[in-house]
Amino acid sequence: MNNQAIGFIDSGVGGLTVVKEALKQLPNERVIYLGDTARCPYGPRPAEQVIQFTWEMTRFLLAKNIKMLVIACNTATAVALEEIKEALPIPVVGVILPGSRAALRNTKAGRVAVIGTQGTIKSRSYEHALTSKVPETTIFPLACPRFVPLVESSEYHSSVAKKVVAETLRPLLNTKMDTLILGCTHYPLLRPIIQNVVGDQVRLIDSGAETVSEVSVLLDYFNIASGPQAVAPHEFYTTGSAKMFEQIANDWLELQDLNVQHIDL
Repeated sequence: MNNQAIGFIDSGVGGLTVVKEALKQLPNERVIYLGDTARCPYGPRPAEQVIQFTWEMTRFLLAKNIKMLVIACNTATAVALEEIKEALPIPVVGVILPGSRAALRNTKAGRVAVIGTQGTIKSRSYEHALTSKVPETTIFPLACPRFVPLVESSEYHSSVAKKVVAETLRPLLNTKMDTLILGCTHYPLLRPIIQNVVGDQVRLIDSGAETVSEVSVLLDYFNIASGPQAVAPHEFYTTGSAKMFEQIANDWLELQDLNVQHIDL
């Protein structure tokens, strides 16, 4: 039994979609979350800068004595996961491999689309993860740079979001894909709109939700799961506007008395 918190980092609010699943699947665990909203999005940034920012967030959470780190950001996972994994004495989990495995379990035709930030798509991390397991998989990658700003500005329910999503996903509509990986943890907040655009015949894969299943397995494997005692309050930090972050977090997580603190890295 280990009652230390699990740390989650993301470029902004997107990782809250992973936290939501963690709160559901792992109710005994305490969460400490840091979203680098001030420097979001990470997708267009050079890999070296994303690695630097990811390390800065990691060091902040290590000072909080976390027992596991979840890199709840596809862009950061693509470029920084292996380096951080090798350097830390605690388990480190990314979001790309779990999402890829889930897509391969669900696809019937072997035709898988991946949407993500420019950085994630450019890294080809999902393509490598998919084809390393099933080489004959046909993959349709698409960068969606306008999606993250929609979520970060809390416009993911708006008519603007519907228009942007429809325009952006148009190149995928004639691919005969049967599975679509939401390769950015911001994208599940747009899920109803995305599903409406691609049609009910396409299975959407939430890479963040799949990651929590892996976290659960690792907690048991390393014997570091928390016991069923009263869980200490979760902690949420942002480098941007605490008020905006809290608004989105309250809407998405449906938690009462959420306390979000602003920090500078």
